[in-house]
Amino acid sequence: MSKIANITVNVDEFLALDKYEVDEECAHIELVDDPDTEEFLKLVRVCPAALYKIDDAGAKSFDYAGCLECGTCRIACEGTIVKKWENPGPTMGVEYRYG
Repeated sequence: MSKIANITVNVDEFLALDKYEVDEECAHIELVDDPDTEEFLKLVRVCPAALYKIDDAGAKSFDYAGCLECGTCRIACEGTIVKKWENPGPTMGVEYRYG
């Protein structure tokens, strides 16, 4: 009988290894002005990079710089508050690394 080892994976540690080239002149994700709070809350909940935030005062913030380019926000809210979502230009965006 073999034992299976319990392995704990820390996703944050692996994400910290990734390299990001941010296109400061052309955001690949744009939201509508003054997005609806309920729609924005969807993005707060589903974004794996936690790029969408609402503070204690109710102020909404978003920063595309740490985007994982998974498209979750596009799927959740395209046509409502996600005005533009496209892949970053050549040599821009996330470069995944492992170990």
